[in-house]
Amino acid sequence: MIEKRQFYIDGAWVDPAAPKDLHVIDPSTEEPCAVISLGDQADTDAAVAAARAAFDGWAATPLDDRVALLRKLYDVYKARAKEMGAAISKEMGAPIDYANANQVGAGTWHMSGFFKALEGFSFESDFTATEKHLKEPIGVCGLITPWNWPMNQVVLKVFPALAAGCTVVLKPSEVAPLSSLLFAEFVDEAGFPKGVFNLVNGDGPGVGTQLSVHPDVDMISFTGSTRAGIAISKAAADSLKRVSLELGGKGANIIFADSDEDAVKRGARHCFANSGQSCNAPTRMLVERSRYDQAVEIAAGVAEATRVGPASEPGKFIGPVVSEVQFEKIQKLIETGMQEARLVAGGPGRPEGLNRGYFVRPTVFADVTNDMTIAREEIFGPVLSILPFDSEEEAVAIANDTPYGLADYVQTEDDEKRRRVARRLRAGMIETNGQGFAQGSPFGGYKQSGNGREGGKHGLDEFLEVKAVSGWAAE
Repeated sequence: MIEKRQFYIDGAWVDPAAPKDLHVIDPSTEEPCAVISLGDQADTDAAVAAARAAFDGWAATPLDDRVALLRKLYDVYKARAKEMGAAISKEMGAPIDYANANQVGAGTWHMSGFFKALEGFSFESDFTATEKHLKEPIGVCGLITPWNWPMNQVVLKVFPALAAGCTVVLKPSEVAPLSSLLFAEFVDEAGFPKGVFNLVNGDGPGVGTQLSVHPDVDMISFTGSTRAGIAISKAAADSLKRVSLELGGKGANIIFADSDEDAVKRGARHCFANSGQSCNAPTRMLVERSRYDQAVEIAAGVAEATRVGPASEPGKFIGPVVSEVQFEKIQKLIETGMQEARLVAGGPGRPEGLNRGYFVRPTVFADVTNDMTIAREEIFGPVLSILPFDSEEEAVAIANDTPYGLADYVQTEDDEKRRRVARRLRAGMIETNGQGFAQGSPFGGYKQSGNGREGGKHGLDEFLEVKAVSGWAAE
């Protein structure tokens, strides 16, 4: 068993002030795989104080020097990528090949995207001949990251914050903290100044809340559930600190009759990827009536063909969900769905041959209506709901009838209709015909899916204040 008790504060690994041990559970075996300690107020205060003390010097460091250190971090990350893949696979259950390619790869993808964004990013601009506009770092940032895509979210927060000149305190999910502890090792190896990057393990009610209310924290950037995002916003309100939120989703995938023949298969696979544990997953499949029966049959076939297995095995399949809490939540929602709609694949319980581990059967429900629980709640597991529609107007109305607005999907060979529908959907990201987003594209949502955007130049702007200065003579 790995023992990772220490925190990274002020450029050094330090023991917790009052150790409170927590076992990290391997979701493939349900056995402890590591021991960490949760921080208390003294640990949070020490990390924030270190970040505050380092801020002025780091903010004044020339951009080229900051970027040079970030490039060193990028090189360390790539050199130790297999260590990172193993950590992510063990802590949250991503199959090892998927962890190495997709989970670890998300980190390098976003790092590279930030380097490109910085090449054309202006921290100063002339508004008039005598007025200058400056973009300056907001200050000390508390970064709270989730367990489902650990390095994707750590990089989307840490990289732009440090590039902007901010200093940070990272609180990773206590469910999957090993990858972030390894990332702290990478930061240390890259040689960042003391106090620029700090890490304290903890849970939401503890360190998460302490960062949210801390008077010396200027910004909170949080990724997680909508429920937790609301709590963080309330906690941060008294100090009026900036709060950036990337929250839940209930993505609609609109499949018109004229979509390509692989649209249904592609949508079902996307829903089940990462064991359904992605906030932007297309979990509501809306199918035009003339292709509905065929779509149900195809989606059920994809579910039945999707292999489920332990994360340590090589190959293409889905692993367990992350924890017993998530497993039980998903099981209850599947049982609810069986009372509401027509089960066409999967169902409750573990897949055949898997008697231990938090494994969920890829599940498909047909004849779903948008008022059903399984169409309203974010299940966060490999569960797909299929709804019929008869017109473009109805499809858009169903898609938008949700408290969420993170990512929606449109499948049609009619370019004019594809663009028209994309404009009408109330979500921050609209993927059409399986075309992925470009590097540096803004990630974030409308409504209860949060506020702010991550990635590229939009992600940099999240960590900057804008200052207008009059009477600035031309240089």
